[in-house]
Amino acid sequence: MGALRWFIYALGGGMGHLTRASALARAAARQGHSVTLLINSPFAPGVPLEAVLEPRVEVLRLDPALNKRAVREVVECCLQDVRPDVFIVDTFPRGLGGELVSLLPGLRARKVLVHRDLNPAYVERFDVARAVDAYDLLLVPGEDAPLAGHPRAVRTSPWLLLEAAELLPRAEARARLGVAAGDARPVVAVMGCGTHSEVDEAGELSTRLHALLGEAARVRWLVPPGQATALPAAAEPLHVPVWPALAVLPGVDVLVGAGGYNTVNEARATGTPFVALARPRLYDRQALRLRAEELASSMEALLEKAVLLARRPPARGPWRYASGTGDAVALIERLRLSA
Repeated sequence: MGALRWFIYALGGGMGHLTRASALARAAARQGHSVTLLINSPFAPGVPLEAVLEPRVEVLRLDPALNKRAVREVVECCLQDVRPDVFIVDTFPRGLGGELVSLLPGLRARKVLVHRDLNPAYVERFDVARAVDAYDLLLVPGEDAPLAGHPRAVRTSPWLLLEAAELLPRAEARARLGVAAGDARPVVAVMGCGTHSEVDEAGELSTRLHALLGEAARVRWLVPPGQATALPAAAEPLHVPVWPALAVLPGVDVLVGAGGYNTVNEARATGTPFVALARPRLYDRQALRLRAEELASSMEALLEKAVLLARRPPARGPWRYASGTGDAVALIERLRLSA
């Protein structure tokens, strides 16, 4: 089919929207489509999106401090400029501040909602069941969701930013993580993600793991570029600015993090042994995403599980995965053809 103009609305504070929407944008651009990606994550300024995304993707970064009225004005202006054939909204059918309710009826583009798990209180308060009726297609990317049984909902595999063949080989990944050639000790990577305070807490956690494990393992604190924060000078070698972290997971023997969409699906796709805390979120329910063997009930339990795994890392067999973004792009193209 011919190239289409895609507009992806991915407003939301964390890395979840940013990475998931980037994965879809990248897959669409690889099929020849022109994509405008609208984001407002506070992590966005430091993340090298343009270096990872295709040239056909234009990234628009909004100030996360903008109020509802300002956001609506920006979104309306962008839609008028882009005049998209397809409008994709990640997670919030009414828009982050409800601004899409009045904009969607006048939009001639085909409308697609990326529908993942949501807090039931949000679903009920904002009548999400009615709001999704404005969309021609609901894509459910790899996990259950409140309206996954909707007649226009279609499930796909989880969406990952990189395909399996794009990940670094183990030796290169370990080198990227600062592990010397010939050093066979396991790598324990602590994912610095979530809120800014949680990124800092991950740094403190990596320092504690380093003290507990000593020379038995190499501990690394993975942080999106531009988000490095205060650790003691002696701990600085533990800090590795990297995005997407998925690229280096073949070099990681134990991953420690939270129950966010990307971290969980990336760990499982690559077969990386993984332990996590379920972080509190306004919309997301991380505890439901985590399996019993992955979930730690407290920071101390997380440390204990991570140390046990690091001292006896499980064998990692060959793994292979395909991101669900390819299927998502095909479904959206088919939707356009039926217009």
